[in-house]
Amino acid sequence: MKDFQKGCWAAGLGLLSIMGGIGLGCGLEDAPPTHGQHTEDPLGAEERERVERGLELSPVPVDLEGLDRDLVGLGSYIVNAQGGCHDCHTNPPFEPGGNPFRGEPERINTAHFLAGGVPFGPKVVSANLTPDAEGLPGGNTWEEFLELMRTGREENGDILQVMPWNVYGKMRERELRAIYEYLRAIPSAQPGTVPPPAP
Repeated sequence: MKDFQKGCWAAGLGLLSIMGGIGLGCGLEDAPPTHGQHTEDPLGAEERERVERGLELSPVPVDLEGLDRDLVGLGSYIVNAQGGCHDCHTNPPFEPGGNPFRGEPERINTAHFLAGGVPFGPKVVSANLTPDAEGLPGGNTWEEFLELMRTGREENGDILQVMPWNVYGKMRERELRAIYEYLRAIPSAQPGTVPPPAP
């Protein structure tokens, strides 16, 4: 009888060991990573999707050398999928035959993408946001860009007109930094000119 009880007890321990091993993932190919192996994306699935979509949406190639890929991608998403920045900062915004507002398949004017030059009345022309010779978007350091977006005030004290800085300035700092990093990554360009209306 004692031998039978010992056998049952040993069998019970063996079964618990097997079940514990399965529960902990021992011997399974799909086992979670062990301590020290971190495979989670720190951005989360939704922001990762925005980053990847932003990189796909950029109408011009981006140079990621020395830049944070995630910030550049997020910045592209904000600029190209949310902000509509090229509508005012690309002159003209669309290539001939590529204006979606005329029912044409969209083709953004990549030669002058975000290079400014759109007139909005006397003395109000959209700024060139592309990198200058030093690689600064619109010639602004990050600190200057942030100040401009938050306050709408230029160095000379003038308040930006037409530009909805009062809306964009409410964004989180990380989002504004992402826009800045995207602008650092795009090619430098010169303003285009709007062709005269067809007769």
